[in-house]
Amino acid sequence: MSLGVTEIILILVVILLLFGGKRIPEIARALGRASYEYKKAKNILKEEANGLKEAIENEAEKPEEYKPKDV
Repeated sequence: MSLGVTEIILILVVILLLFGGKRIPEIARALGRASYEYKKAKNILKEEANGLKEAIENEAEKPEEYKPKDV
């Protein structure tokens, strides 16, 4: 299910009628900022996950140290 040219034009006309020509640049700017913040947060979380993964892998590679058992 994909959108054709006619459907896209219809959606744009409805948006223009609902918000008016003056508000559309403001909405587009807000959507752009939201998209940027989302991508930035996603990258930060991805870096943290990779860091945790590397830390876990490094711990697994270390030989086990002697730990006295609880008696």
